Amino acid sequence: MAVKIRLKRFGKKKAPFYRVIVIDSRAKRDGRAIEEIGKYHPLSNPSFVEIDSERAQYWLSVGAQPSDQVRKLLELTGDWGTFKGDKDAKSTLETPAGKLSPEDQIKATADAAEKLKAEKAAEAEKAKKEAEAAAKAEADAAEAADEAPAADDAAEAEEK
Repeated sequence: MAVKIRLKRFGKKKAPFYRVIVIDSRAKRDGRAIEEIGKYHPLSNPSFVEIDSERAQYWLSVGAQPSDQVRKLLELTGDWGTFKGDKDAKSTLETPAGKLSPEDQIKATADAAEKLKAEKAAEAEKAKKEAEAAAKAEADAAEAADEAPAADDAAEAEEK
């Protein structure tokens, strides 16, 4: 049985997305697959490509032939170079601008929480200093008001 690694189409008209599958070469395009090893969404910007590297390497090693499009996807993920013996094969996939890996998302959320905590602490400290300054100014004003009538009384007493 000749085995191929090719794309299985899903989605609506003019809005396709694909699964990377391992299938008998004689089967229909959207026929029953032996195994699904990845996903490909060409319309997202940049295109979303997710391939299970371990399974792709296995199927390539046992003789499965990738279609032209799947070979290009395997080259992007670095799996084709690894299969051909290139030790420096790396993924050249672009990640979406707004998307981060789960570890980076967790780290970004923790950093944002720490930053927010520090800002709140700084605001509380600033409010405390302003309150102390206002209380000190009020106390100085009250003290000056107490001294002023006493000075007026002393001046009147001297005049008499």
